[in-house]
Amino acid sequence: MGIEQAPTEKGRQAARGLRKSAAKEEKKVEAQKGSDLAKGAERFEERSKSSDGKSAGKKQRL
Repeated sequence: MGIEQAPTEKGRQAARGLRKSAAKEEKKVEAQKGSDLAKGAERFEERSKSSDGKSAGKKQRL
């Protein structure tokens, strides 16, 4: 749920806090890694490979 869609002000504040926390954590991980984290489809493919070493495309062909 996006910040704007939260039904209450308390929900919007929680969403803002979560978004800031996630951004802070992402910057920390990118600094440790030395490069940006993959986004979008690249991220999906990266996570898929990390689970068992096979890409999503190869899993679907089996």
